[in-house]
Amino acid sequence: MSQNQQIPPMLQEQLSKLQQTQQNLQMIIAQKQQLELEQLETEKALVELNKANDDDAVFKHAGTILIKSNKKDLIEELEEKKELAKTKASLLVKQEERLKTGLKEQETKIQEMIKKSSSTGTQQNPRA
Repeated sequence: MSQNQQIPPMLQEQLSKLQQTQQNLQMIIAQKQQLELEQLETEKALVELNKANDDDAVFKHAGTILIKSNKKDLIEELEEKKELAKTKASLLVKQEERLKTGLKEQETKIQEMIKKSSSTGTQQNPRA
């Protein structure tokens, strides 16, 4: 396709959808990475908490302050947080797979549209 030719509206629409899907995929990947970091932090906290004696003073973060808590409650809270993160991660993996499949389909569709466009363009204008 020469630079003088306009991109057909259908192709522009498909390219726009492709870009949107790519952005969504990048967002999902970023969320997944953030979740993985949170999981690591939770895991480290659990390891350290399990090292502590039952009668040791333990604290949890609440915004910009620390609140005294007990080991058992904190372990339960962290285990719950860990399970929730695992569930979120599996949902993000499924979304990522769907988006990657959608991207491949969109790319194939765009390539087919370009081939059709260039083949009809050369038939209509043999000088191109």
